Amino acid sequence: MTSLRAFTCDDLFRFNNINLDPLTETVSFRCRRPRGRRPRGAPQYGIPFYLQYLAHWPEYFIVAEAPGGELMGYIMGKAEGSVAREEWHGHVTALSVAPEFRRLGLAAKLMELLEEISEKKGGFFVDLFVRVSNQVAVNMYKQLGYSVYRTVLEYYSASNGEPDEDAYDESNMKYKGCGQTATVVADFFSLAIDMRKALSRDTEKKSIIPLPHPVRPEDIE
Repeated sequence: MTSLRAFTCDDLFRFNNINLDPLTETVSFRCRRPRGRRPRGAPQYGIPFYLQYLAHWPEYFIVAEAPGGELMGYIMGKAEGSVAREEWHGHVTALSVAPEFRRLGLAAKLMELLEEISEKKGGFFVDLFVRVSNQVAVNMYKQLGYSVYRTVLEYYSASNGEPDEDAYDESNMKYKGCGQTATVVADFFSLAIDMRKALSRDTEKKSIIPLPHPVRPEDIE
């Protein structure tokens, strides 16, 4: 029987079967960062990064373990934002399931647990970032009740030194909003979409009203 438990330090030496999968963003992922702190595309997921989450948000770090002891998948996240501005929320930093354990509903269960934790903490919503080209993940999150809130430019770096695919148009994308038109040409940095799901505290669903224009990583609080 699959067990869902708190992630431990020992698990850091046992989850390569999950993290080595090409669909898992653990090297080229660009975490939200203060302005000017880290160069584009700098690797972020080292052991100190995981330990930081274990120390600050242990309740948001959950692993699924098979009866034989193999790690099947994990989710890690955090609580952040301003309560006064109704932006206090749960954030999904990473969600991944090993290839051999997919299509068992593990991702949905792990997301459900993170949402329950965020509800208990009084969050207004849960959010996550995903490559716009990863339609499998985008569709999965939509099935779980998430919707696109905004597009983030240059959020992910290229993984193989080759130009990343450009979102909904292979060559360029145009956004219209606030009286301006921005054209995004595919380069070495991939677009991301910020997807959100409102929680019970956000009775009017204001947190998921889509933005009409894209933003950059340094604009994300």
